[in-house]
Amino acid sequence: MRLNIYNGNMRWSIASLARLVAVLLVAILAVAAEDWQSATDLDLVDFTGLTAAQKTAALKILRDFDCSCGCGMKLAECRTKDPRCYYSRGLSQVIVDSIKAGKSEAEARKAAQESVFSHVQQQELQVLEAPVEIPIGSAPVLGPKDARITLVEFSDFQCPYCAIAAPEISALLKAFPTQIRLVFKQYPLDMHPQAPQAAAASIAAAKQGKFWEMHDALFAHRTDLTRSGLLANARALGLDMAKFQADLDAPATKALVDADVSQGDKLGIPGTPTVFVNGARYNGPVNSIALRTVLEDRFKLQGPQPAPTPTPVAASSPAPAPARQ
Repeated sequence: MRLNIYNGNMRWSIASLARLVAVLLVAILAVAAEDWQSATDLDLVDFTGLTAAQKTAALKILRDFDCSCGCGMKLAECRTKDPRCYYSRGLSQVIVDSIKAGKSEAEARKAAQESVFSHVQQQELQVLEAPVEIPIGSAPVLGPKDARITLVEFSDFQCPYCAIAAPEISALLKAFPTQIRLVFKQYPLDMHPQAPQAAAASIAAAKQGKFWEMHDALFAHRTDLTRSGLLANARALGLDMAKFQADLDAPATKALVDADVSQGDKLGIPGTPTVFVNGARYNGPVNSIALRTVLEDRFKLQGPQPAPTPTPVAASSPAPAPARQ
């Protein structure tokens, strides 16, 4: 049966309408994607004090200056699509402040390129930065309380790079079972819609003593973090399902996730995974070999030599340094 819809003398088939709807959806998405090219205000970028001409000049740069985080987006685009990005926020403010100070467009670009937010400078950062205080609170901990080294990892269960880092950090803990402990902090990114409820699921499992088991299950099933997937993981772990679901949906659970995210924001977390070593942010690839080299050199740790193991392979790219995902 072929159904037709009439509009005056125009005749539309269902197939024609479907094609039209598809074209309109593409157009709508294209317009939404281009909002950053016309937006006059950007998330966490302070334009206060600029004249109209200065703001126009600053926005022109922000719309064609590449973000340094590796996302492939322009600064204005990155501020719109990933407002937590440490690099686009910093570079944008350097440019705006330069224009406000009366510098030319070329000078503002140069100031951004020479700032600590550019990749050129990022590569020159120390592997371990100056330590800061990171309260552990009720965060899950794996390893002895009196360990010489405390690793604090800010992670996202939907992030592919976090999934790659997890077994690498586990290998490091096995190499130094009495000298290193791991503290896990939740940092679900806005671009990963299933990450917040996955974080909540790990906390709900922790209330039944199964955080690390759920941690491993979530990364193992990272492509299915729907509610049904989370419940399937909980059943497989033998959890009390009524309690698990109640804790999963509890406002107190969300508050714990939000508290970790707030802490990460204050620390300037650039993305996930981000690791701190005794409070010092680590700027390097999150794998057991690189971390082991740093720890042995800096803290003179001693442990058995690791056996050669195949490098985990990401679905679409190799494991990078801590990356925004």
